[in-house]
Amino acid sequence: MSVGKDTLIRILLADDNPAVRRYLRGLLEQQEGWRVCDEASDGAEAVRRFEHGHHDLIVLDFQMPEMNGLEAARQIIRESPDTPILMVTLYLSKQLSVEAQKAGIKGTCPKTHISCVVDAVSALLREETYFPN
Repeated sequence: MSVGKDTLIRILLADDNPAVRRYLRGLLEQQEGWRVCDEASDGAEAVRRFEHGHHDLIVLDFQMPEMNGLEAARQIIRESPDTPILMVTLYLSKQLSVEAQKAGIKGTCPKTHISCVVDAVSALLREETYFPN
């Protein structure tokens, strides 16, 4: 994804915890040209919002009600394989990172080191992957 100086990056943010969504929105929107244009509180809502919106990138929690982040990502990737997805989770493990990669997710980030989200999103926008463990 080539990102020009005047390009607005539209981000869909999905997490079941409103406080985490607020924190991530603030963190992401501190970056010039990044805007969280839509939010979802569960995986099924993330899929619906993606289908009805225009998003350049998705930041998706793993453990959510209705549908977890891995299954939501699979559905979104079937529809739009080029949309980069970053999965954030408290429960990041090597096994989960492998499953995320198999599903087509481009990066994972532990919530215990949430500041890595900016680095991870930057990597995905450069069409790189981000799997720190």
